[in-house]
Amino acid sequence: MSDSPVPAQPPSTSTDPRKWFALVAITLASLMVVLDASIINIVLPQAQQELGISDADRVWAVTAYAITFGGLLMLGGRIADIVGRKKTLIISLIGFAIVSAIGGLAVTPGMLFAARAAQGVFAAALAPAALSLLNVTFTQPRERARAFAAYGAVQGAGGAIGLLMGGVLTEFVNWRWTLFINVPISLVAVAIALWAVRESRDGKSRHLDVLGAVLVTAGSALLVVGFTYAAEPTFGWTSAVTIASLIGAVALLTGFVFAQTKVKNPMLPLRILTNRTRGGALLAGFLANAAVFGMFLFLTYYLQLSLGFTPLQTGFAFLPFSIGIVVSATLSSSLLPRVGAKPLIVGGLILATAGMGWLTTIGESSWITVVLPSQILMGLGLGVMYVAINNAALNGVMDADSGIASATINTTQQLGGALGVALLNTVYANALLASGSGTPSEQTSLAAYQTAFFVSAALLLAATIAGLLTRNSGKRTPSTDAATEETNARTPTATH
Repeated sequence: MSDSPVPAQPPSTSTDPRKWFALVAITLASLMVVLDASIINIVLPQAQQELGISDADRVWAVTAYAITFGGLLMLGGRIADIVGRKKTLIISLIGFAIVSAIGGLAVTPGMLFAARAAQGVFAAALAPAALSLLNVTFTQPRERARAFAAYGAVQGAGGAIGLLMGGVLTEFVNWRWTLFINVPISLVAVAIALWAVRESRDGKSRHLDVLGAVLVTAGSALLVVGFTYAAEPTFGWTSAVTIASLIGAVALLTGFVFAQTKVKNPMLPLRILTNRTRGGALLAGFLANAAVFGMFLFLTYYLQLSLGFTPLQTGFAFLPFSIGIVVSATLSSSLLPRVGAKPLIVGGLILATAGMGWLTTIGESSWITVVLPSQILMGLGLGVMYVAINNAALNGVMDADSGIASATINTTQQLGGALGVALLNTVYANALLASGSGTPSEQTSLAAYQTAFFVSAALLLAATIAGLLTRNSGKRTPSTDAATEETNARTPTATH
């Protein structure tokens, strides 16, 4: 790995087979990040019993990861741009493996929570480094579509895969292996990345906007904290800690935006956000993740509490969703260069909205008639959408901004997921209160689930409208092919 300055954008030519191995390393890294956001939910009861975690503290096994991950994403993306995206990827993979092993060896609740927080720190650098490497490595429209299809499949299906893997490992091995499994995955990704990934960085700026880094990190972390506490029944939206966190987040993030207009080398160049297509894609991703994360939570409750599924059965119940995403993301690799991103964003979200709408009709026993077909529809729609949104949100981004632009995508989607869980938790609780019964019955619980899924469908519909605001991008034309070939011919080879 060379420390000398290298071009920000390595060439992407069909004669370089190593970039496809680089894609393997990138997708493995991305899979770990997404898996560890959801896998803990399935194994938490077993971990809680073995480590003696109280009911009041168990949320920190999930929250510790979410706060550091969501709070540090922007900083991680900018560090990747300045230090080097390959170097950041490799260091983060090694760090993620180490803290995962520590978490798996946890003997106290504090040890587990600290390991989860450290996982979030490394994930915050890992996720934007991986996506920005994808963006600068694959520049030809057809190959770019294939690469983003693989990444989109992992991104969309990772949450459901985490639930399935968590159920399998807990059922047949031990809950600790949900953390240990990251070690071999990381080592394989590191070995491939050392050989196949080309280094790239922002060669113009070597300075970090310290004020911007502090403001956006603290503001993002407080926003995740506020949404997380809002989702907790013992706190809610009106608690002092929730209100203080959200007010503090708004103040800090407002200060961050103002500061970005005043500094020479801003942490987040505002041109990334003001672009119409990029802004629409980011908003669509934010709203879609709010709907999907909330859906995962309450569909899990429904399957286990209403239908009596075990954790393993619940994991398998989400398999059609994952398969739908993988299938549609793969198909989108051939569609994206032909039709562009906008039709895929809008069409995918319409399909996902229809699936979520179908889910509002659940009854006392309706996995085959409602949950299964709705998951297939949502999986097919969201797989196309994630591929197209990632492509649109990075289309036309300057190579120097690739890391921070990738971090912006991850940040908006992470915050969307946190908001979705908090919002739907409130909707569900209010629906139970409106029923007027002290102890929820099966019927009142079903009605509350239906209300939560209805709000999720509304969020997906809002995401569809945001997708309509974008301009089409990523479509292959003879002129773009010619321009890409000319650029590749003139670009010197990057060093390894």
